[in-house]
Amino acid sequence: MLAAMAEAQARGGTLVLGGGFAGSYVAKLLKEQGATIVSPENFMLFASLLPEAASGTLEPRHVAVPLRLMCPHADLVLGRAVAHDVDRQRVRVETEEGIVNLTYENLVVALGAIPRVLPIPGLADHAFGFKDLADAIALRNHVLLRLEAAAAAPTEAHRRRELTFVFVGAGYAGVEALAELSDLARDAIRYYPDEVRATPQHWVLVDAAPKILPEIPTDLGQYAAGQLERRGVDIRVGTTLESVGPHEAVLSDGDRIVTSTLVWTTGARAHPMLAQFGLPLDDRGHVKVDSMFRVEGLPHIWALGDCARVPNEATPGQPDPPTSQHALRQARRLAKNLRGDPKPYRYRMLGQVATLGRHKGIAEVFGLHFRGFLGWWITRSYHLYQLPLISRKLRVVTDWTVALLFRRDIAELGMLGHPRRLGDE
Repeated sequence: MLAAMAEAQARGGTLVLGGGFAGSYVAKLLKEQGATIVSPENFMLFASLLPEAASGTLEPRHVAVPLRLMCPHADLVLGRAVAHDVDRQRVRVETEEGIVNLTYENLVVALGAIPRVLPIPGLADHAFGFKDLADAIALRNHVLLRLEAAAAAPTEAHRRRELTFVFVGAGYAGVEALAELSDLARDAIRYYPDEVRATPQHWVLVDAAPKILPEIPTDLGQYAAGQLERRGVDIRVGTTLESVGPHEAVLSDGDRIVTSTLVWTTGARAHPMLAQFGLPLDDRGHVKVDSMFRVEGLPHIWALGDCARVPNEATPGQPDPPTSQHALRQARRLAKNLRGDPKPYRYRMLGQVATLGRHKGIAEVFGLHFRGFLGWWITRSYHLYQLPLISRKLRVVTDWTVALLFRRDIAELGMLGHPRRLGDE
């Protein structure tokens, strides 16, 4: 219906750009007041569980929350915002059926961030990202295909190349993805021929920082590094990636690693479309807002999440980091502000959590540090608490229960989304 209209008013007067964690929760928490969400997907990705979806511990659909279920009082326009008229309070949206102009009384900008890609030779052509569901599924299929390639390899050198995996970026995403996928590969390799099982896997974690997981307390970071090293992970800190080829990665320490797999998980940058919308940006491209989430100089426009520099009155001078924990609290406060209970944003972080593969994890909660099985259990419990919808929580718990009872599924499903043309053999 919207596609046939030249112009439409946002439901309840509030237009939300972005269906990620921050934007979807604002729309959900506005309740009967209503909103219109503009998003290129009809789901919100719960990114904290992406590593487990990549490893097959979780069914990928279970970490994608349908926006129409999550936000029953919101309209959804499937498309991308391509232009913004500040004076007329109107956003132009490009949909599959054409252009839709949406007017608003309040605009909420929650476009999130995109991967930060450096001008490293070969990176764009030969590296995998790890930002969305498509990345996770593609990486899982690629890892399983490398095991198949190792089984077909004519020489040990070839097998070693296929069983070498390089991850660049030792923050949460890189560490958790490596831990989960290395578990997957070690589980799967038991079904392969003797020569494949006898060939050592080489998992490499590279980061320019002096330690892995620099965001967390030092003792937990050291525990995480120790756990990974005990599993044979080759940690290269204080090291950068110099170039990537189809079968090699060259590091700044001079090492040339022969591999068919390089995964880039190094940071993010603000969404580039922000520069097109006439919003004030800081030197890193984030939208400038005050502690009420109001965009500077634009009283009817608000911004939050990874695309904004959000001042937190509980941590003066330190804007919020880009975590789902902060995005949820920001969304709660902004929804209340839009519903007529305006207060500045103030939130003190509860802690930080991360998984390190099967039954291992780290957690800092209210200043207390947990590691090992207890850290893993706390991490999973917190993720489950944050996941919206009872139906999604139950699906995830079911997946976790099945994973305790059975080995991981090792089917490679790279053909999904690429059906044969009718008539082709």
